[in-house]
Amino acid sequence: MYKAHISEDKTRSQSVVQHLQGTQKLAGEFAAAFDCREWGDGCGLLHDIGKYSASFKRRIDEGGPITDHATAGAKELYNRGNVFGAYCISGHHSGLLDGGTVGDSAGEATLMGRMKKRLDDYSAFQHEVEIPAFPAPLLKPLGKGGFSAAFFVRMLFSSLVDADYLDTEEFMKEGKTGREPAEPMDILLQRLKQYVAAWLENTDLTTINGRRSRILQACFDKGQAAQGLYQLTVPTGGGKTISSLAFALQHAIRHHLQHIIYVIPYTNIIEQTSQIFRHILGDINVLEDHCNVSYDSPEELKIKQLAAENWDCPVVVTTNVQFFESLFSNRTSKCRKLHNIAKSVIIFDEAQMLPASYLKPCTRVITELVTNYHCTAVLCTATQPSLEAFFPQQLRPVEICPDIQGQYAFFKRTAFQMIGELTEEALVERLNTHGQILCILNSRKRVQSVYKALKGDGTYHLSTFMYPIHRKNLLKKIKTCLENGQNCRVIATSLVEAGVDLDFKMVYRELAGIDSVIQAGGRCNREGKEKPEESRTVVFTLEESEDIHIPGQLKLPITVAGQIARKFEDISSLEAIHEYFERLYHFRGNGLDAQNIVDQFEQASRSMLFPFATVAEQFHLIENETKAILIDKEMRAQEIVESLRNGAHSLQLLREAGQYCVNVYQNDFENLNGAGLLEALDEQIYVLRDRKLYSDEMGLLVNVSRGEAVFA
Repeated sequence: MYKAHISEDKTRSQSVVQHLQGTQKLAGEFAAAFDCREWGDGCGLLHDIGKYSASFKRRIDEGGPITDHATAGAKELYNRGNVFGAYCISGHHSGLLDGGTVGDSAGEATLMGRMKKRLDDYSAFQHEVEIPAFPAPLLKPLGKGGFSAAFFVRMLFSSLVDADYLDTEEFMKEGKTGREPAEPMDILLQRLKQYVAAWLENTDLTTINGRRSRILQACFDKGQAAQGLYQLTVPTGGGKTISSLAFALQHAIRHHLQHIIYVIPYTNIIEQTSQIFRHILGDINVLEDHCNVSYDSPEELKIKQLAAENWDCPVVVTTNVQFFESLFSNRTSKCRKLHNIAKSVIIFDEAQMLPASYLKPCTRVITELVTNYHCTAVLCTATQPSLEAFFPQQLRPVEICPDIQGQYAFFKRTAFQMIGELTEEALVERLNTHGQILCILNSRKRVQSVYKALKGDGTYHLSTFMYPIHRKNLLKKIKTCLENGQNCRVIATSLVEAGVDLDFKMVYRELAGIDSVIQAGGRCNREGKEKPEESRTVVFTLEESEDIHIPGQLKLPITVAGQIARKFEDISSLEAIHEYFERLYHFRGNGLDAQNIVDQFEQASRSMLFPFATVAEQFHLIENETKAILIDKEMRAQEIVESLRNGAHSLQLLREAGQYCVNVYQNDFENLNGAGLLEALDEQIYVLRDRKLYSDEMGLLVNVSRGEAVFA
């Protein structure tokens, strides 16, 4: 018998044909979600036929040397003209390969190189396996067809890889995988309807709750409509989180969809959104997948981690980075979940935060998912970007929110006032005249400088240079001060603009992109207790300083925002927002696909030699990688440090450590490390040696000038 796997205790074995048939069944089911069951079947059946060789038999029976068993099935398909299947099978362990060139030598790490490689005889497979037929994929090619073809390879690759993992896991654990089945969508919809039943009874459009109820009911109603591309444009305070969930659940049931995926830019919004969803739908039905998530127990971690590997959960809440980088990755671990995106409702929360440098490849991904993979996408935000030009004519977004103009007029809570340039001294003088005020600046260094000048009772500093638990505790303190009418002057970076529920009567915002300015305005008179004209969001520029450097990615948005401010009396109007994004995207031009990702795939439409590995290296939404520095001021953080020093490296421990970490950019990391101020705990986490460099008031004290939020 040719064996595929042997159990860890050496008492059981799984034959190759058993593994092939098990993988075939699962891969076929996964690929059926995008109408390509036969492709999943075929790839699953052939992926390990290289294990029918004498060399692999020696490997598994006698512990012989590692042997290539992935190329055999790929060769069989490639020789029959099936390049797509060849990509999937050849990469099912090492990851999707670049196509390479016809001149590549045998064994080179490209598809062309692999196809020239000499293999040990594996012909024994013919006694147990028959190579099936592969019908033409039922997919609509977009553009030149190259991007569409490569995208199909990724989805098929995902189906194969996940099926391979799951069948192997089933054998190794004798079916005791620990995976807990979630509840069906109709139960989740029923829970949501029970949760909001009392809200929907209020139909008085002169009240906030009446307005929110109208938006919510519109989302339930629109959920019955056809699949496609939608946008949900809801002003701050309109309740878009629950409303978007109402649309998604209703739509998923109407069209028999498998998953709801929330794609969100900031981890603090993810944590808040996940908490709301778990409260309504139940813990087991919501997966929070990002780098800072932690769980209360090892058993909870185990269950959630298993689901995170392939997004096998009804509701997934994740980041822009995780979602899009996975879709352009070539690694098996990243790609494994992709097939579960098919037949989903995908909500892009804060859609204006889709990364501008990769806007074209990201919108192309959305187009593929909606056109070919039975997905419905929703662009959800208070500041809707002008993305119509990036989608084909037949895929124009349909608005869900009723009477947008009326909603914006009703929910207007603040008046935006442009006051031109200020010196730092003049800004400090203005801030000192208010007992409760929020000031948001573009540079961390400027935030520190203004805070030091204001420093006094009731003055607080907020930045991403505070570890998450410290920041959460400080926000609680700030909210208490606001509620009790105490002095509360907060100087912050843009981290407070989204997902932070603060309510100030006055906000000062240094000029940034219009979307950022409006988000800042969302922290002003949030509860609507004051008249809008008496609750101002004051927008200003600061006098230039040689030691203050604005991040490059903020310069164009600031310039365009200045143009909009000169043209429109109200920069928060729907017309101003639309023109801001149109101008921003026009000026960026080729910068909307900074790495030329789309064209790299389109140009391979005839040769089918796709640059999978190359693009995976190029596609990084965070251009400047960060390093995690653990701050061990609290007792639990000190215990985590000791555990890591002693060699403990569980996923639970690393995720809990993230709650005490500050993420810094490479240059700041190198400055600290070069000065001997850091101790490496592992490849990912360093601990700050000198606790005096972390202030309870200002967080990590390093010489920085970056003010942008750190994504995860």
